[in-house]
Amino acid sequence: MAGRRRWSTDEILDTATELLSTSDAESFSVRKLAAALGTDSSSLYRHFRDKTELLRAIADRILLAAMDGYCPEGDWKQRITAVALRLRDAFGRQPQLAAIWGRYASSGTGSRLVMEEVLQALRTSGLPDEEIPARYHRIAILLASLIASEAGISTITPQEYEQGMELFRVAVLGADPERFPALAHFARDVRPLGADRRAAFEEIIAAHLDYVETATP
Repeated sequence: MAGRRRWSTDEILDTATELLSTSDAESFSVRKLAAALGTDSSSLYRHFRDKTELLRAIADRILLAAMDGYCPEGDWKQRITAVALRLRDAFGRQPQLAAIWGRYASSGTGSRLVMEEVLQALRTSGLPDEEIPARYHRIAILLASLIASEAGISTITPQEYEQGMELFRVAVLGADPERFPALAHFARDVRPLGADRRAAFEEIIAAHLDYVETATP
C-alpha cells in the first residue's frame, strides 16, 4: 500500500495562501488546509506548531516577495518610502493577507529584511541611536494600519461598493446645514474613503517622515 504523500513547507504555504485568497484568518483552519491537501492535520503540525505560526509564515512570504530585488536608493526618507510602497503593492495583490500581517507579526526572513532596511535608513537620518527603535515602531504601526485599511476596501464586491457610495452620498449631500454646517459647506468636495488611495498613502507616509525629520539634531 502506497504511503501518504509528504507535502513540503512551500506546498503547504502555497495551498494555505490560495485558501486565504477567498476567505479570512478567522474562518481559516488547519483542518480545512489539511482537507485541501488530502491529508490530516497531524501531518501539518510537523511543519507548523499551530495555526498562528502558519499564518505568520504566510505573512512573511509576502514580505519576502515585497523585498525581492530591492536595492536602497536615495536618502533615508526615499528608502523608507520605497519599502512602504513595495509592501503596499505586495499586499495589494493579496489583500486578504494584509490583516494577517497586522495581527500576526512575522519573525521570518522577510520581516528581518524590512526591519533591517528601515532601521538602516533611520540610522542615516541623523537621529540618535536611542530614539531609532521608537521611531521604527511608529513607522511599522502606521504602515500596517494603512495597508490593512486599504486592503479591507479593495476586497469588497462591486455591489457592496455601490451600496457604500450611495450611503456616502446620502450622509454627505443630504446633511442638514443647520445641524452639520461644515459638512454641508464641504459636501461636494469631500471624497469617500476609497478614492485616491495611493496618493493619500504616499502623503501620509511623507508627512510622518517629515515629522521624524524635525526630531533630528
